[in-house]
Order: sequence, then structure tokens, then C-alpha cells
Amino acid sequence: MKTKRVRMSRADRERQMLDVAEEVFAEQGYGAVSMEEIAVRVGVSKPMLYEYFGSKEGLLLSTIARARSELGEATARAVGEAESAEDKLYSGYLAYFRFNEAHRRSWLVLLQEPVLGGAAGEIEAIRRQQTDLIISQMEPLAPDRPRRALEAYAEIIVGACERLALWRTRNPDVTVEDAARHMMDLTWNGLAPPNG
Repeated sequence: MKTKRVRMSRADRERQMLDVAEEVFAEQGYGAVSMEEIAVRVGVSKPMLYEYFGSKEGLLLSTIARARSELGEATARAVGEAESAEDKLYSGYLAYFRFNEAHRRSWLVLLQEPVLGGAAGEIEAIRRQQTDLIISQMEPLAPDRPRRALEAYAEIIVGACERLALWRTRNPDVTVEDAARHMMDLTWNGLAPPNG
């Protein structure tokens, strides 16, 4: 008996291709992966992958662009739903680390593997997106601070979050909530000794 194949919509097929590519890039690193291998795992022809993404770099750029969009939505939603400034900051950190946890392997490949060309620009766009969100949250709290200082603080926070995400890989007992609290201890509470 012949089974009828169900045709996927273009959007569903593209999502499937991106899911598999993210998984394979995470397993092997970008340089070691071939379009042939991704096509086989997806169950499509290699020419179809090229039709959708143009090249292996195009596929990588699309996976990074999707991550930027999803991370941007997750952090903006978390910040938008929180009430106080302190809750907004904690919620933003928590959303970042939850996203990082959900995409842990692929995210770490992006942070650790040397990336050239357009991919480096896409990764920097993720950082810019996050620094812009942080700046927008800091401006009302520190209206007298120069914009340049707020930009510097946001860059420091983004860098610290990335390093903390990498540190968690060596310390798997550190939860996403722990990571968010560590960031809060540093950025909200500062290094002053606790009262009492």
C-alpha cells in the first residue's frame, strides 16, 4: 500500500530546514557541515536547500536571523510584562537565559566558533538588539546620565550575559534563575556589602 506524502507549506518547510540546520551546526560546527548532510537529515534534495537559502552561509545567516527575532520577542515581551524597573531587569535577564537554555548547543557554537562574513554581522545585530532594549530600560531610571554612558553600560551587560552563559556550560548546576540573579546582584545591587 502506497502512503500519500503530505506537502508542507513553504513556511513549514523552511522552519524544518532551519531547525535541522541549527541542530547540525550545533553538533559539528559550521565548518564541518555540508549542505548534503543537512538535506539528507531534512529529507529534501540539496538543490531545494540552495533554492531556499542560496548557500551554506545563507542558511547560517537565516538561522541566526531567526534566533535574533525569537530572542528579541522573548526579551521584549518579558520586560514589557514586568511592573517595576527591578522586575523588568530581572525578567529580561531571565528571558535571555531561558532562550539561551532552549538553544544552548547552537547558541554556544555561535559564541565560541570564529564566524566570518555576514554571520559576524548577524551575531552583532543580536547584540545590538539587546543593547538597544537595555538602553531603553535604563533611560527612564537614569535621565541625567549621558547616552554614551548608557550605551557603555548596555554593552557591558550584554558581554557579561554572554560570558555567564558560557560559564554555565562548565557549571551545569547553575540554573537560569541563578544566572539571572547573579546578573541582578551585579547590575542592580552592585558590589556593595549587604545591609545588616
